[in-house]
Amino acid sequence: MGCTIDNLSMEETLQTIEGFIASGRPHQHVVVNVDKLVKAQHDLELRQIINECALINADGMPVVWASRLLGKPLKERVAGVDLFEALMARAAEKGWRVYLLGAKEDIVSRVLQLYQARFPKLVFAGYRNGYWTAGEENAVVDQIAAARADLLFVAISSPKKEQFLGAYQARMKIPFAMGVGGTFDVVAGKVKRAPVWMQKTGFEWFYRFLQEPRRMFRRYFIDDMAFFGLLLKEWRRR
Repeated sequence: MGCTIDNLSMEETLQTIEGFIASGRPHQHVVVNVDKLVKAQHDLELRQIINECALINADGMPVVWASRLLGKPLKERVAGVDLFEALMARAAEKGWRVYLLGAKEDIVSRVLQLYQARFPKLVFAGYRNGYWTAGEENAVVDQIAAARADLLFVAISSPKKEQFLGAYQARMKIPFAMGVGGTFDVVAGKVKRAPVWMQKTGFEWFYRFLQEPRRMFRRYFIDDMAFFGLLLKEWRRR
C-alpha cells in the first residue's frame, strides 16, 4: 500500500533502538496502522516521512492480518503504547535520558510523576505540553535539543507528530524519537486501554470508539473503510 514496514518482533525492535542510542546519531521511528496507511494514500508528505524513518513498526492487528493475506507475513504487532512502556523500563535500566513532549500540561506532568515513582532511577531530560504557536516552535525545538535526551516521545496527533519529527529531528539530534499519539492519555488514566483479548483479536479500535464515539466515529467508520479497498487492490496485484 506504499508504506515500508520493518518485519521485527518487539525484542528485535528494542535491540535495534538500543543500537540507535549507542550510535548517538538521530533516528526517527513511526508506527503504521490502518488510519495511517489510509492517510498516506493522499498525503504524499506523510508517506515520504514514513518511508524515510529509520524504524517502522506495524501497530494494529488488521495490518498484520493484511500482511499474511498478501503473502508477506509480519512477525507480530508492535504496538506503540507497549513499545513506550518497554522503552521506559529499559531507559531506567540503561540510564538513558528521556524527554516527554505532548498532551495537556496536567497529563504530561502526571505521566512523568508516575514513571518517577515506578522507576526511581529513570532520568528525565525534560518535558513539555503539546500546545504551542507557530511562532514558538523554534524555541520548543531549541529547548528539546538543549536537553540532550536519548529518547524523545511525542504525544500529539497524526500527521502533526510525523511532520514535526520529520522537520526537526536532525536539528534536535535525539538518537531515538518516537511519536506515541494518545499514549500519555492512556498512561495517565484519562483513556482506558482495551482488555488484552480485544487487543489480540483486533477490536482495540472499537473499545476506543466506545470511549469517544463523537470524535472517533468518522475515523473508524468512514475514513478508515478505504483500507478494505486498498487491501483488495493489493490482493489482486499478487
